[in-house]
Amino acid sequence: MIETPSPNFNDRPVDLPVDMLVIHYTGMKSCAAALERLCDPAAEVSAHYLIDEDGTVHRLVAEDKRAWHAGVASWRGHTDINGRSVGIELVNPGHEFGYRDFPAAQMAALRELALDILDRHPIPPGNVVGHSDVAPTRKTDPGELFDWRGLAADGIGLWPEGPAELTEESAEDMLIRIGYDVSDVVAAVMAFQRHFRPERIDGLPDAETAGLLAAVAALA
Repeated sequence: MIETPSPNFNDRPVDLPVDMLVIHYTGMKSCAAALERLCDPAAEVSAHYLIDEDGTVHRLVAEDKRAWHAGVASWRGHTDINGRSVGIELVNPGHEFGYRDFPAAQMAALRELALDILDRHPIPPGNVVGHSDVAPTRKTDPGELFDWRGLAADGIGLWPEGPAELTEESAEDMLIRIGYDVSDVVAAVMAFQRHFRPERIDGLPDAETAGLLAAVAALA
């Protein structure tokens, strides 16, 4: 691990648990560009860690400090996501600059780091999320190519075995139960699909999406 300190942090709120792990992509053309921005005081953004495509891990902010990675966000009714989370940035050009698969070396490094973080903090599986989950109207990262299923198989986050039997519960209610902000229901459904049904991201709670919502809500 390479120590690459960022000045962009402050103290965590007293007595607020670190109970979330938020995964991002950098959305920039290179690792160097991302590090420059995450360490630029004028940018006022950071993360606790950045993982390059070759698996190199940079520690930018100590975990006992609040990094500035989530922005305006919400999960399970909580809005100070930075205050209660560890943020990991993955180097990837993102949808603007040529979104591509996350290399095996990068994902292996993420798995090792994430398991260490879960050992240190009381983070339940349902609180291992993407930036798009906590900010569905603003963000799409880490995106539909990210291997949430594989992470869950390694004990990081959750993944349903398949769609569950539908009930009378509405899609909106299930989204709320999982953790999503539903001030824009279509955006929330798209964020859910991007995470759990990446083959179809249209914001429509069709039967398969509804069944997956039910399955995830039962696990959350």
